[in-house]
Amino acid sequence: MTTGWIVGYVIGAVVVLAVVALVVPILVLARSIGRAAPLIDDELAAAVRHTAALRGLRTTIDHAEVITAGLRRGRERLGG
Repeated sequence: MTTGWIVGYVIGAVVVLAVVALVVPILVLARSIGRAAPLIDDELAAAVRHTAALRGLRTTIDHAEVITAGLRRGRERLGG
């Protein structure tokens, strides 16, 4: 073997080690996220259930605006 081949093998080994050093933390993080995903999904589903009643809030606000407008008109007619 010549010096060029040895240098090539060393550079190749360094590149492979660098790639492994960069990919392994990404895979560990992905595994951690994968394990947490079901819990996150359950919590999001619970949040949907707990906030479902807010859909009717717009109707409540609309009715409250109608009521307060009526009260305002009544006050103005009474001179208040």
